[in-house]
Amino acid sequence: MVGLPAGTNRRVEGLRRSEVATLAGVSIEYYTKLERGAISGASPEVLDAIAKALLLDDAERAHLFDLAHAASPVARPPRRRSPKSWIPHASLQWMLDAVTAGPAFVRNGRMDLLAANALARAFYKDVYDMPGQPPNIARFTFLDERAHDFYPDWDAFAEVTVSILRTEAGRDPHNKELHDLIGELSTRSDEFRRLWGAHNVRHHGTGTKTFHHSVVGEMTLAYEGLAMEAEPGLTLTVYTAEPGSDSGERMQLLASWAASEEREAISPVADEQRTESGS
Repeated sequence: MVGLPAGTNRRVEGLRRSEVATLAGVSIEYYTKLERGAISGASPEVLDAIAKALLLDDAERAHLFDLAHAASPVARPPRRRSPKSWIPHASLQWMLDAVTAGPAFVRNGRMDLLAANALARAFYKDVYDMPGQPPNIARFTFLDERAHDFYPDWDAFAEVTVSILRTEAGRDPHNKELHDLIGELSTRSDEFRRLWGAHNVRHHGTGTKTFHHSVVGEMTLAYEGLAMEAEPGLTLTVYTAEPGSDSGERMQLLASWAASEEREAISPVADEQRTESGS
């Protein structure tokens, strides 16, 4: 794949250290130090050469640079937000509520749902139903049996979830809340522990996914994930169904169901207020 001869006595797949060093244009001694974690002084040119030698994709290359940046003694840690204390500003919630054709929500790198429109709360109703706050997609995926019904291809969703967390761990390695979540999932889920050991990373920007909602059934939805310029580290995600499709009809049913649930929740409060007013 990289133009080197196969050679002899190659017991495992992949490049030898000496071959990676040759392709990257560095000494084997220096490359060995990088593999062992002495990466803080590596220049962007060296990192880029290693990325090319190893045929890293965009997400893997970014992860390599994140690791080098985090190891630098002069690196400034990213601004952290506690999911328990962060409150979306009013205009952000207005924007989310203006999206009425599909779920729209904001999450952080550890996959806490921080803000959402009504359809997102209905869509992720089982995530919001788990004990503890804030609702967390990763915890739901690995610790709640309902996730296996909600995600028809659970294995693929589990791999994506772990890859997102691994990417965030490289970007923000000193985030205690992220480490606490990873520790919890590693302790309670054998599958998470296995996937975490694979060290896979990925960017999660656009595509399609299939879900099975307990109220309206199966839906295949397109999604777009957008980095928030005003809130570094947060992602705005919107799911939409193809207009006129079965999934589109089911999304409309979900919207109707969500509206009825909201009315039922408001009704007792209104009755209580009228009773207090009459008294």
